Amino acid sequence: MTKAAQIKVPAMYMRGGTSKGVFFRLEDLPFSAQQPGAARDRLLQRVIGSPDAYGKQTDGMGGATSSTSKCVICSASQHADHDVDYLYGQVSIDTDFVDWSGNCGNLTTAAGAFAIHAGYVAPERIPEHGVCEVRIWQANIGKTIIARVPITHYQVQETGDFELDGVTFPAAEIVLEFVDPAEESEDGGALFPTGHVVDDLDVPGVGVLKATMINSGIPTIFVNAQDLGYTGSELQEAINGDAAALMRFEAIRAHGAVKMGLIKTVEEAAKRQHTPKVAFVAPAAAYTASSGKTVQADAIDLRVRALSMGKLHHAMMGTASVAIATAAAIPGTLVNIAAGGGARDAVRFGHPSGTLRVGAQAQCIEGQWQVTKAVMSRSARILMSGWVHVPAEETPI
Repeated sequence: MTKAAQIKVPAMYMRGGTSKGVFFRLEDLPFSAQQPGAARDRLLQRVIGSPDAYGKQTDGMGGATSSTSKCVICSASQHADHDVDYLYGQVSIDTDFVDWSGNCGNLTTAAGAFAIHAGYVAPERIPEHGVCEVRIWQANIGKTIIARVPITHYQVQETGDFELDGVTFPAAEIVLEFVDPAEESEDGGALFPTGHVVDDLDVPGVGVLKATMINSGIPTIFVNAQDLGYTGSELQEAINGDAAALMRFEAIRAHGAVKMGLIKTVEEAAKRQHTPKVAFVAPAAAYTASSGKTVQADAIDLRVRALSMGKLHHAMMGTASVAIATAAAIPGTLVNIAAGGGARDAVRFGHPSGTLRVGAQAQCIEGQWQVTKAVMSRSARILMSGWVHVPAEETPI
């Protein structure tokens, strides 16, 4: 039987921070995929190679991890004073699902560079040498992010000496500023959806845990490592090889999501895999990172481990880093306590691959904590550009 040929779609494969994803211009997508819906989801799934019962994504661009099962759609911004609208899709590896509920902070770095590559930034705003400020509208969460992208000879500079733990090779530094990263609400309490910096979270089968539930960068649930029987120095194999542990973390995530008002029932968590994140914290102590490098206790303020899409992340998600920075700046949160307490506008934390420094500005106004911005550095570069090919008969166009 004759089969339809593959279709090809212009795309870039980019690394941003410690993640990788396939980037598209909205106008380059097949018409049916230019709008949200099943056709768009099916296209992106087929590009990445999902759903894959083998969990390998061999027949697609995905790398079989939460950090590499990602797609981005960019377009000229429809919002005043912005250059690009950036929409992020977290593609489930083994289930039939694309999660549009949150942002990817790591790929935000690449979105800033991609906006220049794709022609969304006016040429007169790009210097011959220096830094181009790209104003990004993050369409998933409706927030502004500013990417300061280095430029050489009017082109994005990708090579450099900036080192990022979790990425083997150095590259050019891109500074990200997350403007007003907390979600908004009528009662002004959205930074802490429960209204408290620490709650008692009752999780059946796990127990009652102290938890800081914060919505900055991405909804995140912080718990103490020791309350779960961990030290805070764990690497991926210690968690991801333990099916019972992963089930406990998923239970924490689901019940925390209900308490944060993100879902109404724990059963709904299965359709909201990308958010919230779960992270466990511990005071600073020396440990050996996944690279074999020793992280000294005096080089960090605390240790943090976070889960993404049901597995311990190999480094740290960019959006969760915003949550860490914000929580560290607010006295009384579990993150702040683990870091030693007190007022602070920056923190360096240890993660499985090494360390990261992040900063945030927070203030208490009329009894409500507010965060004005969070700042971190990442890097990005193009890995491949051209077209991705997908079977036409499996991809509605």
